[in-house]
Amino acid sequence: MLPFLLLGTRAEDEAAEGEYRSFLRFTGLAPSDLHRFRVEQEPLPELRLKDYSGILVGGSPFNSSDPEDTKSPVQHRVERELRELLDRVVDADFPFFGACYGVGTLGRHQGAVIDRTFAEPIGAVEITVTDDGAADPLLAGLPPRFDAFVGHKEACTTLPGHAVLLASSASCPVQMFRVRQNLYATQFHPELDVEGLVQRIRIYRHAGYFPPDQADTVIVRARSSQVSLPPLILNNFVRRYARH
Repeated sequence: MLPFLLLGTRAEDEAAEGEYRSFLRFTGLAPSDLHRFRVEQEPLPELRLKDYSGILVGGSPFNSSDPEDTKSPVQHRVERELRELLDRVVDADFPFFGACYGVGTLGRHQGAVIDRTFAEPIGAVEITVTDDGAADPLLAGLPPRFDAFVGHKEACTTLPGHAVLLASSASCPVQMFRVRQNLYATQFHPELDVEGLVQRIRIYRHAGYFPPDQADTVIVRARSSQVSLPPLILNNFVRRYARH
């Protein structure tokens, strides 16, 4: 099988390793079938799309909607390289799945309005599948409503007309969308279970997602959540796009 490629941007080694393990676990892929490149560490090399079955993008501490003059040189480079990659990916309608940061990257690339209007605190929210989502193969096997973990400072306020809304929530209108036939982004994190979320809460307790002294409370709330279905989306992505 041609491998999938995971592009990460988390500078903290523990967070980056935890994310990679989560994607391995919930895609069902072996390490040999899920290559990883940490874009925050070094420039993205020239990628030949024909060498991969699909591309996955994990979450990120970067916010695409931040003022340009506040972004670090690394963030500017990462955004430029992902934008150039998406030029090719969108043109080829190449299989792409972005979790959380996918909304900021794919959404912004396609002309969506990305801002802080619909930020959500860390925790579980109820996701509602649209009629288009119910017909989409990536949501096959999921019920019309399910819980998923979120935690983001920016979100999509307005999708471009050519994008297809697949899922929403009461606190964030764009939770999942598709561009063309094969490019997807979710605002929620389908790669996270409770322990994965707890790890990130501890790592990012000083990152502005919540007051640092409330970390234990956020963890207790996370542990009481019943989130089990979103990983099926990743499994569906791999099963649909794996090429031999």
